[in-house]
Amino acid sequence: MVKINMPTRRAKDFTGSLAFKVFLASIAATVTASLTGQAIARSDADRVFTVSNYPVQAEAANAVKAKEEAIADGQKAAFRSLLKRLVPVSAYSRLNEIKKAETRSLADGFVVRSERNSTTEYLASLDFAFRPDAVRDLLQRENVPFIEEQAPEVVLVAAVREKGELARSGSVEKAWRDIWGDLDLKNTLTPLKLEAIKPVIHEDTLNMLLTGDESANRVMASEYGGVKVIAAIAEIDKPAGRIHVTLAGQDAVGPFNLKRSYRVYDDDVGYAMELAAVVSLGILEGRWKAVKARKYGGVAAMAAGGEPVRMQVEFQGLADWNSLRAKVLDTQGISDVRIDAVSARSADMQVTYPGGGSALANVFAARGLTLQNIGGNWYLRSSY
Repeated sequence: MVKINMPTRRAKDFTGSLAFKVFLASIAATVTASLTGQAIARSDADRVFTVSNYPVQAEAANAVKAKEEAIADGQKAAFRSLLKRLVPVSAYSRLNEIKKAETRSLADGFVVRSERNSTTEYLASLDFAFRPDAVRDLLQRENVPFIEEQAPEVVLVAAVREKGELARSGSVEKAWRDIWGDLDLKNTLTPLKLEAIKPVIHEDTLNMLLTGDESANRVMASEYGGVKVIAAIAEIDKPAGRIHVTLAGQDAVGPFNLKRSYRVYDDDVGYAMELAAVVSLGILEGRWKAVKARKYGGVAAMAAGGEPVRMQVEFQGLADWNSLRAKVLDTQGISDVRIDAVSARSADMQVTYPGGGSALANVFAARGLTLQNIGGNWYLRSSY
């Protein structure tokens, strides 16, 4: 049996040092709301602009100063984490300057989940919210491509194998599950519902997942109510000083099987497991962003400066016009919307979009809209 200490550090993101001290077990203090005394209210569409359960820590000459520094530094780090969430991996190089932006004008408050302090130190777990429109404007102004559409929720089963067998209990199994539960699984681009491994899931099913046998996906889906299921299977290899993690099953993109290994430094198994969970969540987000970017014409097209598209909008009446206009305004990447000459059945509209009319036509098609180029002029209408 492998004994594990809960992590004393958190792998927050890949913009700073991973040696960030955080308490996980002792932080179970009374949860309180900060700033306004209420939880941050967010629509589902804007949920991804909140970074939840983010650890902050600072030491200073006194408790007040330590708290101020922890929150200020935490807000900056949470913003960098948000950028990594929204921007495709292949465009990370574009973030070198934008992640230095002043976050106070982008912030939309925070909530304290738990906190602890001494006379010189402050530690807490916070939810940081950022203003969606301000973040969008910043990214678009700098021609940084981003994805904000969340994938459908997928069930995540965090499982552990010890000595080649499924471990249904024990300190390692509990730690692996708790580490996943401590991540921001709700606001991520790829929402996950953490579930325990069910007694009906046998060793052979797990082995099938590990070997990439897609029939195991059907078994898992059946046992978890017909939904898509991803298993994050961790194996501790003490002789090699590594943790092997296999992501197997079916996420919002489709079936896949990926194994990665993480080195255990200074016998800190908990920290290595935490890093593995953070990277694994990033992999799931990366798959989703890659698919969505292709839908929008690719990262290069998304990053290019927008092209003006002037179109005549055709509709059946006021309700149709309102519905169509709302879909246009809600389309990611559209900017500089101008509406002219609205009549009972048509309107002139101009928008700016990366890739121009051809790229926009593909995006509109997925939203139930038809954009056609007829004789050099663009015409937009509902597809049904």
